[in-house]
Amino acid sequence: MEFRYLGNSGFKVSEITFGNWLTHGSQVENDVATQCVRAALDAGISTFDTADVYANTAAETVLGAALKNERRESLEIFTKVYGPTGPKGKNDLGLSRKHIMESINGSLRRLQTDYVDLYQAHRYDFETPLEETMQAFADIVRQGKALYIGVSEWTAEQLREGHALSRELGFQLISNQPQYSMLWRVIEAEVVPASEELGVSQIVWSPMAQGVLSGKYLPGQPAPEGSRATDEKGGAKMIERWMRDDVLAGVQELKPIAEEAGLSMPQLAVAWVLQNPNVASAIVGASRPEQIADSVAAAGVKLEPEVLKKIDDAIGPLAERDPAQTKSPAAREA
Repeated sequence: MEFRYLGNSGFKVSEITFGNWLTHGSQVENDVATQCVRAALDAGISTFDTADVYANTAAETVLGAALKNERRESLEIFTKVYGPTGPKGKNDLGLSRKHIMESINGSLRRLQTDYVDLYQAHRYDFETPLEETMQAFADIVRQGKALYIGVSEWTAEQLREGHALSRELGFQLISNQPQYSMLWRVIEAEVVPASEELGVSQIVWSPMAQGVLSGKYLPGQPAPEGSRATDEKGGAKMIERWMRDDVLAGVQELKPIAEEAGLSMPQLAVAWVLQNPNVASAIVGASRPEQIADSVAAAGVKLEPEVLKKIDDAIGPLAERDPAQTKSPAAREA
C-alpha cells in the first residue's frame, strides 16, 4: 500500500480507502461486512470512510465493531454529517450547530472511538449560515472530537468560502469528497484547480462509476443477475445513467488497454483516478472480502502517458464534464 498526504497537512492516508456506503448495515450481513473490513486491513488499507446517514447510522455501528480491537493510532477513520438520521425530524439533518454537535457524539459512540480523524460536511447546506457550520466544526476540533475537517461535493466557490472561514477560526479544511471517474470528470475544470490553490485534496468516491467500468455490463445485453444495475436497494438508480449502449461499448474498448497495462478493468479504473495529483485516495467498497485484493493492486500503479491517451480516446468523449453537476440539494429533505 502507498500513502499520500491529505491536503496541506502532515496527515497521511492510504491511497485506497475502504468505504461502506451501499453495503454495510443494509445489503450484506454484519459478519460478511466484518470480513470485508478484515480483508481491507490485511491488504494494507488503514483508512476507512463512512457516514451517519448510511443505513440510518447502522453502517457506523458495523464499522466500529469491526475495528474495535485494532490499534486506534494506526487507523484513519472518517465519517460525515448532513443527511437525515433517526426519525428524520426537523433538526435531524443539515449542518446546523444543533445537528452537527449531536451528530458527532452519536458517530463517536457508534464507531467506539474518542475521535475521528476526519469529519466531513456531506453536502453544502443552503439553509444554514456557513459561519454557523464552520464555527461548530472549529469547536469540535478544539474539543478533540475530530482532528481535521473536510467536505463532500462542494463547488469551487463553496470551498473557497469554507477554507477562508476555517483559517479565521483556526482549523484546517483539508479535503473534499467528490464523485470522480473516467466517466464523471466534473471536478476537473473548477474544483481541482481551486483545491490545488487552497491546499485541499480529493478523496474520490465511485472511481468505477458504480461498477460500469468493471466491464461486466455489455451493450445490448441485460444486466447480470445480482449486479448493482438490478438492485433497487443498492444503487440501480445511480447506475442507470451509464447503462447506454454507447457508454457500455466504450467501456469494452478499455479491456485491451487494461490487459496491455497488466491490470484488471477495476484496477485500471482505480489507478486512473490516482494519476490525478490532487487525488489523495480512492474509496472502494466491497460486498465480498475477495473483492478487496483486486482494488488494492491499483495502489502505486503509474499509467504511462500513452496509456492515458488511449483511455481518453476510448471513453473521453462519453464522460460528463459539466462543472454545474457538482451540486448539493437546494433544500433539506425534512
